[in-house]
Amino acid sequence: MTDLVERLVPDELWVLFRRVVPPTEVIRPQGGGRRRAGDRECLAAIIFVATSGCTWRQLPPVFGPAWPTVYRRFAQWSQDRVWARLHHPRRTRRSGRAGLVAVRDRLRQRPGGKRGPLTGPNPTDRGKLGSKIHLITDRNGVPLSLGISGANMHDSLGLEPLVRGIPPIRSRRGPRRRRPAKLHADKGYDYDHLRKWLRERRIRHRIARKGIESSTRLGRHRWVVERTVSWLAGCRRLHRRYERKAEHFLAFVGIAAALIGYRRLTN
Repeated sequence: MTDLVERLVPDELWVLFRRVVPPTEVIRPQGGGRRRAGDRECLAAIIFVATSGCTWRQLPPVFGPAWPTVYRRFAQWSQDRVWARLHHPRRTRRSGRAGLVAVRDRLRQRPGGKRGPLTGPNPTDRGKLGSKIHLITDRNGVPLSLGISGANMHDSLGLEPLVRGIPPIRSRRGPRRRRPAKLHADKGYDYDHLRKWLRERRIRHRIARKGIESSTRLGRHRWVVERTVSWLAGCRRLHRRYERKAEHFLAFVGIAAALIGYRRLTN
């Protein structure tokens, strides 16, 4: 069991996680009670659920804590926004490794039988309820900003919230940067009001124009975010949305983004 936990949660990832997880009370003032399950074992079980795609009830007992304990710890950490802080680029990427050149894309999720917030009829799957993942990455494919919405929401509506959601990132010189120097996007964002909004924030944009430019020219830059989308798809829990609560589904997206950033950091 120790080898499996160390393989899923290496020492470097465990150090990053301990920086963002809130402190917990280990000793009960009144005494008695059961020993608290280890955070590292619970984190390994959560990563196993995220990467394998199994349900909470199918969680193997090799990790130690029972699945209700793991689920409660996952819900508590999601409420404390631990996953959002864990995938923060400041923690998962080298300082000044690359300039802020952002690339925009989205990933539609098939429905898993759950009806909840931020779902909508998927136009590519016979109108079944589903969600969509929106993301902005840097030029190395590390996720900078993430979001979810209903599958029927137009892609252009998610650009402004994601750009505002880019956290401050330390650069090689000067203060922390919150705005990318340049943003690449496909024809789904070919709108004048988006170009005007980006210019007002001094962000250079490279958005393909409908009926004028070929998508192959922009593909020289967009392959980076397409690769990140395939990395996200490697997290099998994201293939379908099984979570009724939107914050739990977003938590799994944050876990996948944290794993991507950690792997890019260690490679």
